[in-house]
Order: sequence, then C-alpha cells, then structure tokens
Amino acid sequence: MSRVKIIAEIGVNHNGDIDLAYKMIDVAAECGADFVKFQTYKTENLVSDNAPKADYQVKNTNTKGTQFGMLKKLELGTKEHYKLLDYCQARGVVFLSSAFDLASLEFLNKLRLPLFKIPSGEITNYPYLRAVAIMGKPVILSTGMATMDEVEASVQVLLDNGLEKSKITVLHCNTEYPTPYEDVNLVAMKTLAEKLQVAVGYSDHTLGSEVAIASVALGALVIEKHFTLDQNLLGPDHKASMEPKDFKTMVQAIRNIEKAISASGEKTPSASEIKNIPIARKSIFLTQDLLIGTVLEDHHLIPLRPGTGISPMMWNDVIGRSINKTLSQGHQLTWDDLVV
Repeated sequence: MSRVKIIAEIGVNHNGDIDLAYKMIDVAAECGADFVKFQTYKTENLVSDNAPKADYQVKNTNTKGTQFGMLKKLELGTKEHYKLLDYCQARGVVFLSSAFDLASLEFLNKLRLPLFKIPSGEITNYPYLRAVAIMGKPVILSTGMATMDEVEASVQVLLDNGLEKSKITVLHCNTEYPTPYEDVNLVAMKTLAEKLQVAVGYSDHTLGSEVAIASVALGALVIEKHFTLDQNLLGPDHKASMEPKDFKTMVQAIRNIEKAISASGEKTPSASEIKNIPIARKSIFLTQDLLIGTVLEDHHLIPLRPGTGISPMMWNDVIGRSINKTLSQGHQLTWDDLVV
C-alpha cells in the first residue's frame, strides 16, 4: 500500500501568533507529520458581520461574540504565509492550507502548494469546487456534514471540470468538535471508496487516536488530526486537538499498522516465524518400549514437541504399520522405523 499521509491540522491554533506557529511546525515535524495545515481566508469573504459562533466555539473561547470578530484575530496575512511556507521547507515538512474563499484559493495556487485541501464547509460551494478542479492539482476533500448524494455531486463537479479521478482523495469526517465515538460511523469511509472509486482517508475530530489508527486498517490513505501544543490554550479548536506526545504516539501506531497490512494477503508463514515451526509443533513419539514387529496402535503413540519428525497429521498413515526394529519409550518415530 501507499504510505499514509499524516496531516497535522494547525488550523487557527496558532492564535494569530507567528512565533507560536513556528513552534508548532517544529514540534509537528518532530512528531512525524508529513504535512502541517493552516487556514487561509479573508474574514470579510468568509462570514457576515453578525454570524454567530458555533456552540463549541463559544465554550472554547469563553466568550460569545461573533464568528467575524473571532476569525479576524486569527487571520494570517500574505507575509505570514510566505514566512510559514519557507519555515516548513526548512523543517522538512510540507506546508498546506485550506482556502475558504476564491481569492484565498487563487493565492494558495500562487504559492505552488502540492495539493488543495477542501474543507467540509465548501463541499456545496460550486464556484469554489469548479475553480479547484480547473487548477488541476491533487485534491483532498473533507466530507463532514455531507450526505452521500452531496459527496457524489461535489466529486462530479471536480470531474466535470477536468480533474482526473486519480487526483482525488475523499476524507470521511464528522465536524462536531470533539466527535462522540457513536457518531463517527467509520465504516462510511469504506462506502465512499466503493461508491466513488477514489482514494479515501479520515479527518479525525474524536478525542484520542483509536479511531484514526483504526481507519488506516480499514484503508485510509490520508489522516488529518487537529494539533496543538496545549489543549488548555484559549481558542476555538484547542480542546478537540491532540497534544504532541499523543500525536507522536499516533504517528508511530499508524506506521506500525502500515507494516502490518502491507503484505500480499496470502496466508503463509512469514520469514520471521518459520524458525518457530519445529519448536511449536509436534512429532509422533512412542509412549513405551516396543519390540521389533509390533503393529502400532493409538496407545503406542503420543504427539510431542519438537516438530522435527513425522507430523501428527500423518497419524492414520502410521497406525497399523509394524516397526522394523526394537524401539525405546520416548523415541521420535521416523519413516525408516516402519516396515514398508
């Protein structure tokens, strides 16, 4: 299988502080992330002046206010984008960002990012989807809040506007922060793969790493997880984000799962366990002293380790045959001991 791409979703967890963003890039790279992802938007092009916050945003920022006021404080400018892009390159991790309006999408295209990450909220934004497709780069599409019909429609917009199906990865996602386990519906990721015939992955908003790890075993090729240095920081997404120690553990677990599911699928002994076959399996031994000519019966025989002699699966081929020499109790039977 292809190496799973792991995205550390910094989003707006930099709290508008470029130095905090640098530190988060450092730590995400050290934890093994392949990508760090931010959010690119002009607040005026994203929300109206009086758009209310989501319940989790109110809870996590300790204030009601509006989305506009909150997002304006977290908006990254043009200079910050170039600085973060350069810093990511220096740290050996790929810079990504999700655009939330057409102007921001055009800006990210000028930055020559390797792919576009479409956030769940834009899955029904036809002009946005059309613009992404025309740009021709690989696309990762999150599907939080969407029905299967909506996902199919959004993918069709991409295809109709020239994007190759091989460039599309669709992420199963739930946009409740954090997502209750009973609402994950992880098997829907397999449904996406079967119906759309595209690569799939999982954008995880649960607490912990179990679901993200499980998704890899189910075929996820991309994992996105919100990342923070401290869940106690003020901001809309910190509480539902993963701290460095746990993120690093998740990355290692995913890499282990990759190895565990990477073989052919044929049921055969692995190279590492072949040496254990004679140690763990059994051979046919004698339970008592026997004289030459004795016809072997069940009570004369016992399966014992090691498995270096006649396999007990040949039991019925041994019973009823006579021995051609006198043998002692505990003798490991061989075919040479038997009359032809």
